[in-house]
Amino acid sequence: MPPETNAPRIAIPLTPTGTQSAEALTYRRVIVGGLNVALYVALLVWAGSILGTGGWSVIDILLFICMVFGTPWAVLGFWNAVFGLWLLHGRRDPMREVAPFADLPDPDMPVTLKTAIFMTLRNEDPARALHRMKLIKAELDASGAGDRFAYFLLSDTNREDVAAEEEAGFARWKEEAGPDAPVTYRRRQENTGFKAGNVRDFLETWGADFDLMLPLDADSLMDARTILHHVRIMQANPKLGILQSLVVGMPSKSAFARIFQFGMRQGMRAYTMGQAWWVGECGPFWGHNALARIAPFRDECHLPVLPGKPPFGGHILSHDQVEATLMRRAGYEVRVMPEEGGSWEENPPTLLEFMKRNTRWCQGNLQYFKLLDLPDLYAVSRFQLVWAILMFLGIPAWTLMLPLAALKPFDGESLALFPVASALTFYILFTVMNLMPKIAGLIDIMLTPGGTKRYGGTGKFLFAGLTEILFAWVLGAADTFKTTIFILGLLIGKSVTWGGQARDAHGVPWDIAASNLWPQTLFGVIVVGLMAVTSVEFALWSLPLTFGFLVAIPFAVWSADPGLGETLTRRGLYAIPEEIEKPEIVLKAQSQGSAA
Repeated sequence: MPPETNAPRIAIPLTPTGTQSAEALTYRRVIVGGLNVALYVALLVWAGSILGTGGWSVIDILLFICMVFGTPWAVLGFWNAVFGLWLLHGRRDPMREVAPFADLPDPDMPVTLKTAIFMTLRNEDPARALHRMKLIKAELDASGAGDRFAYFLLSDTNREDVAAEEEAGFARWKEEAGPDAPVTYRRRQENTGFKAGNVRDFLETWGADFDLMLPLDADSLMDARTILHHVRIMQANPKLGILQSLVVGMPSKSAFARIFQFGMRQGMRAYTMGQAWWVGECGPFWGHNALARIAPFRDECHLPVLPGKPPFGGHILSHDQVEATLMRRAGYEVRVMPEEGGSWEENPPTLLEFMKRNTRWCQGNLQYFKLLDLPDLYAVSRFQLVWAILMFLGIPAWTLMLPLAALKPFDGESLALFPVASALTFYILFTVMNLMPKIAGLIDIMLTPGGTKRYGGTGKFLFAGLTEILFAWVLGAADTFKTTIFILGLLIGKSVTWGGQARDAHGVPWDIAASNLWPQTLFGVIVVGLMAVTSVEFALWSLPLTFGFLVAIPFAVWSADPGLGETLTRRGLYAIPEEIEKPEIVLKAQSQGSAA
C-alpha cells in the first residue's frame, strides 16, 4: 500500500453546479479567443494590403472601416461551426464535454420541483395557444408527474375581439379540465415592459408558489419527455439557473419557412455545440422553451429601465440575453442543451414577416450599448452583450461596402496596380468562411449514420442544402438592407411597436411586395450598374452578394406562394426530421389546423 500522507489536496475550481472545471473552460476560452483574434487580424491585414495598394483613398478608408465592423460576427460563426463539427465527429463523447451537468445519476428520479408553464400572448391566435397548452398538459398528466405542473395564459392583448376569443377559449378549457385544474388566465390592461414586464408581473403574483418556470411563446411546443428530462436536470443541479433547450422549427407548408428552417436546422447543431463548448456556464437564453429557477430570476434578474427615450431608452425589448447575464452574476449557471428534439417553434411564413421580426430584435439588441457597464458581470457574460450588438452592428457595414466597392474604380487610383488576384482570393475565402455554419451542418448530417435519411434521403438533402444557400443569399440581401434603413431610422428616433405576429402560411401580393421592397431593388440596380460600367466581369462576380437585391420583390412573392409550398410539401423537399417521422404531439398540434 502507498504510504499515507498528510499533504493537503489541491481543490480544483469548479463551476457553480460542481460539474465542470472552471480552469478547463478558461483554457477553452483562451483558445477560442486567440483563434478569433488571429483570424480577425489576419483578414484585416490582408484587406489592408489590397486596399492600400497605390495609396489610401477616402473609399479605401471607408471600405476598411466597414471590414472592421462587419467581420467579427462572421469570424466567430466560423470558429463556432469548426469547433462544433470537431466535437461531433472528432470526440468520443461530445455531450459529456459540453453538457456535463446533464449526466444524471438517476434519469428516472421522481419529480419534486413545482413548475409553472406559461405562454405570453399579445394579439395572437388564441386557438393555437390554447391547443398547444392543452397538448403539453395532456402529455404531462399522462406521464404521472402532472401534479407538479400548473399552466398560465398571460395576455397582453389590446384588441378587444382577440381578448374576447382568449377569454371564451380559456373558459371552455377550464370547464373541460375541471374546477380544480391548475390552469389560469390573466390579462393585463397595459403591456408595461413588453414581454419581460408580462413575465415580471407573473413572478410577483404567482412566483412564490413555484420552483421553476417554463416560458413559451404563442408558437412554442414541447413534449413531456423533454420537459421532464430538463426538470430533472434542474432538480439535480440546484445552482443551474436557466436551462435553454435547442429550439427547432415545426414542419410548415410555407415555402419560405420550409427553406429557412431547413437551413437553420442542419446548421445550428454544429454551431450551438461549438458555442456551448466555450461559453460553458455563461450560456444563452432565448426567452422561451427554457426552464428558469424562479427565486433567483425574480430576485436577481429585474431589468433596468434604460435612461432616455425610445428607441434606445426606456424598457428593454430584447430581454433574454440580459436576464442570462444577470442570472450568471447571481452565482447560477446558464446552460444550453445542444441537442435537438422535443422543443419546437414556428418560423415566419414570409420574407416580410421575417424582416418585421428582425427589426424588433435589432432595436432590442442595440439597446445593450447602455448595459455594457453593468457592474460585476462575468467577462463572458459581458461579451454576450457585445456579441448581440455585433449581430446587427455589422449589417450596415456590409450593406455600405457594396456601393463603396462599386465606386472603388472611380477613386482616381490606377486600376492596373490593383491586385485583382489577391482581392478575388480574399472574396472567395471570406465567402466560404461566412458560409461555414451551413457547410459544417451539411457535413455533420452526411457523417452521421442515418443522418440524410432523417431529411428524406441523400438526394433530397443535398439538393435542399445547396439551394438553401442561394435562398439565404437572397434573403440576406433583402433583410440586411431593411435592417440598415431601420438602424438609420433609430438614429432619428423611430421605434418599433410590440404586436402580434402572422404565423400561418399566406401569399404576398405583388403590390405589397413592391411597396415594401422597391428600395432593395433600386439599390441593387444602382450598385450592379456602377460595377457594369467598370466591367461586366466585375458585375458578374458580385452577383452572390447583389443578386438578392435585384430579385427581392419576386422572391417575396414566390417564396410565399401557397402553391409552391404545397408542391414542396408533397414532394418532401426541404423536409426536416419531424416531417419524415412526426412525433405524436406535432401531429396533434398540426391537426388543429393553425400550424401551417
